[in-house]
Amino acid sequence: MKGRNMTRWRDPAKDPRQEPKSNLITAEGAARLRGILDHLSRVKRPALSAKVGEAAALGDRSENADYTYNKKELNRVISRIRYLTKRLDELQVVDRLPADTEKVYFGAFVTLEDEEGEEIHIRIVGHDETDTAKRWISVDAPLAKALLGKSLDDDVTVKAPAGDTTYVITDIAYRDPTTPAR
Repeated sequence: MKGRNMTRWRDPAKDPRQEPKSNLITAEGAARLRGILDHLSRVKRPALSAKVGEAAALGDRSENADYTYNKKELNRVISRIRYLTKRLDELQVVDRLPADTEKVYFGAFVTLEDEEGEEIHIRIVGHDETDTAKRWISVDAPLAKALLGKSLDDDVTVKAPAGDTTYVITDIAYRDPTTPAR
C-alpha cells in the first residue's frame, strides 16, 4: 500500500528519533519558549480566530480559500500551543552554575582546537535550544556527550562518519544565569 502518509519502516531499536531526549533547558531558553507560547496564545490565536470567523461569515466555505488557509493556520497554532504547554511542563530549568566550573557541564561555553589548529566555539544546551548558527549543540549530541565532565587541556575524541576527530579543550566558561544574555 502506497500513499502520501506512508513512511519507510525503521527499526525502533536503531532509530535515532526514538532515543530519549534530555529534558534540560537553560533559564534563557525557558524564557524564550514561554515568550513564544505567550505570543501564540495572546496575539496570534485570537487574530486567526477572528479571520476564520470573518471568512466563515462570507458564506460557502468549500470554495473560500481565505477560510481554508486561515483555518489550517489556526490549527497549526493550536497544535504548537499544545506542544509548548506540554513541553514546558516536562522541562527542568538549569538556573545555577555547576559546583565545579573547571569542568564541562550543561550550559558551558567551550572552545575546542582540532588537529589542524582551528578553534571551534560551542555551547552545550538543551534539545529545544539548539542553534547551528550560534553553534549551540544539544547535550544529547555525540560531541557534547564526549565533552561532559572533561577539564581544560583534556583530549576528546569524537566518532564521526568520516572518521574519528580529536579536539583539545582550550577554554571553559559559564554565563551567570542571574545576568541577562547579551
